Amino acid sequence: MNDAVAAPSPELSRRCRSLLAGCGAHAVHDGLTDVIYVLLPIWQAQFALSYAQVGLLRGAYSGMMAVFQLLASRAAKRWGRTPMLVGGTALAGVAYLLVGQATGIGVLLLALLLGGLGASTQHPLASSMVTDAYEDGGGVKQALSQYNFSGDIGKTLIPGLVGLLLTVVSWRASATLLGLLGLVAAGLLWWLIPARAAESIAIKKTKALTGNGSIAGLRALILTGTLDSAVRMGFLTFLPFLLQAKGAGTAGIGLALTLLFVGGAFGKLFCGYLGARIGMMQTVWITETSTALLIVAAVYLPLSGLMMMLPVLGLVLNGTSSVLYGAVPDLAGAGKREQAFALFYTGTIGGGALAPVVFGGVGDSLGVPVALMVLAGMLCMTLPLAWVVQRGCTFQT
Repeated sequence: MNDAVAAPSPELSRRCRSLLAGCGAHAVHDGLTDVIYVLLPIWQAQFALSYAQVGLLRGAYSGMMAVFQLLASRAAKRWGRTPMLVGGTALAGVAYLLVGQATGIGVLLLALLLGGLGASTQHPLASSMVTDAYEDGGGVKQALSQYNFSGDIGKTLIPGLVGLLLTVVSWRASATLLGLLGLVAAGLLWWLIPARAAESIAIKKTKALTGNGSIAGLRALILTGTLDSAVRMGFLTFLPFLLQAKGAGTAGIGLALTLLFVGGAFGKLFCGYLGARIGMMQTVWITETSTALLIVAAVYLPLSGLMMMLPVLGLVLNGTSSVLYGAVPDLAGAGKREQAFALFYTGTIGGGALAPVVFGGVGDSLGVPVALMVLAGMLCMTLPLAWVVQRGCTFQT
């Protein structure tokens, strides 16, 4: 009797530790990824960079992260999920230590490439770890929503704290502290993630929560996510310079990003509930249309008005991704959920990596306001794609 009552405890502990580790990894990695936006204006002034070079630096990190996600998933099957996730987190930390020592754009670019390589392990491995832990007992979508939310917590806290830190210490010292954060996080993950033996069993059992698959729907979903991510990353790249042109300082830029990411964090929760109530397609139409209009408004508003608007803009800017992410299991073929997640992340992060480079050139040629207008116009392309995704989801019910 007592043994029967006590038996669920190890399983419950494993699930909680997996969720905590996945959320912690997501928060740290997303924070290390998005803190680059705070540092971009400083690097531009320090190394006399053009907007295209600024976009190249931002795209280097995201590009490596996108390209190597599928390889990271395959490597985890050979060497284990925990060593790959811990090693990737440690490599991201080492990359920021190297950033702190950079004397030119070459070293800075190399460091960001290494950081993106390390970050490529997080999304596919941490999300599948959380999914595996909760699959048997139920609650996968709730656990994944917490995992997604934690990433925005990292995006909110780390850039905001670094923005404040830059008022008292140099950017090199700040980068060094970020590197130490990555190394400490790697050590905590190694301690926190449940035993690799149980983990490998969970990997083999990952078959449920998939439909018959909709290739057209999944392709449309990936393209929708890619466009949405491209606009989001392009806007985030230009936002510090837009704020700077309106008179904001380093601390103001950090605060602005914090306001944007706070809105984005709540947007993922709010839009998830909204999508469940009114449907994926209607939610995407609302969020994407609102995002386009608010980006245009950001160009013309004064600094005070822009700062007040940023939480609302963050809500719709990030909210779409939560709705799209939740549609992946519905469109994945039987036994191909992990591959579908990897493809979706590769497309969205790849779009986010390419956007700063492409639109950096537009910013150099035509100016930041025009580049932002083009980004807003791109969102109109997601509206018919959302309809195709909705059809694919409907056919799988």
